[in-house]
Amino acid sequence: MSKPLGDIVEALGGTRHGAADLLIQRLAPLATAGPGELAFVAQARYASQIETTAASVLIVPPALQAQALARGACIVSDDPYLYFARLTQWWRREHEALPTAGVDPSARIDASARLEAGVSIGPFVVVGANARIARGACIGAHSVVGADARVGVDTMLGPRVTIGDRCTVGARCVLHPGVVIGADGFGFAPHQGEWVKIEQLGAVRIGDDVEIGANTCIDRGALDDTVIEDGVKLDNLIQIGHNVHVGAHTAMAGCVGVAGSATIGAHCTIGGGAVVLGHLSLADGVHVSAASVVTRSLPKPGHYTGMFPIDDNAVWEKNAASLKQLNRLRERLKAAEQAIGQALQNDSKP
Repeated sequence: MSKPLGDIVEALGGTRHGAADLLIQRLAPLATAGPGELAFVAQARYASQIETTAASVLIVPPALQAQALARGACIVSDDPYLYFARLTQWWRREHEALPTAGVDPSARIDASARLEAGVSIGPFVVVGANARIARGACIGAHSVVGADARVGVDTMLGPRVTIGDRCTVGARCVLHPGVVIGADGFGFAPHQGEWVKIEQLGAVRIGDDVEIGANTCIDRGALDDTVIEDGVKLDNLIQIGHNVHVGAHTAMAGCVGVAGSATIGAHCTIGGGAVVLGHLSLADGVHVSAASVVTRSLPKPGHYTGMFPIDDNAVWEKNAASLKQLNRLRERLKAAEQAIGQALQNDSKP
């Protein structure tokens, strides 16, 4: 279903250059966009594609306005990438129908559970005793909301999501298919060559506006709760161990693993496949490169990278220790070279 260009600008702002009734059929990538489609150019390094793209409309920053106008219609925004993000949200709201409020006949809702107005419960959902599902929440097919669990206002659970007993999910969250909140943490005590289970008696508390990707697992705490603060964004296939605390607006890419009792600050980013070992602390504003292994606490904000080829552990530890000294040895070598060079110059003088 198409939308007029004027409707987009009226809803989202920006400066329109072009006919208000110009119809937009689709949002598309800059390189492949065609007639009737809208794309964006966020940075000057992509400016060369303005002349080659077949998009009917471009979202551009003020610096590229003249170049965009030379080829056709455009929307000028101070931050085209942010504008495009909000446009995708608006486009989805305009084109995809929200689930109908009500309870599917195949769902099983405990008599003591409380569902507020506007809740949508899909096929074969199970809601446990004393659970609370706030207004406007949507629970996808085959999902489970455990006993005494809480689901916040307008939160969306995809199919096959599990919210364990006593766990809490805040308002406006999105949990994609297969997410598991509140499985037992990995706690066992060794005894005479066997492992004795440590019961996990805590829960999981998730704040508002959190998004969690498909098949990500967040374990309940052993005694205290595992905590995910407001605005956190987690990609697919992430493992968050028991008693981890993740600060507000931190983002993690796919396959990150965070071991138990680690504390990660606010506004951090952790690249795909990275690992944070247990009981470590990362300060606010720490950024970890993909595939890095965080083996010590990082008390200062900054960008950290730690990748090293696999080897026999004893050899690896010796090489890692040597590697940490390389920069100091390099500086000593440079100083020695300068001293030798100066001495040679002095010797060559008559």
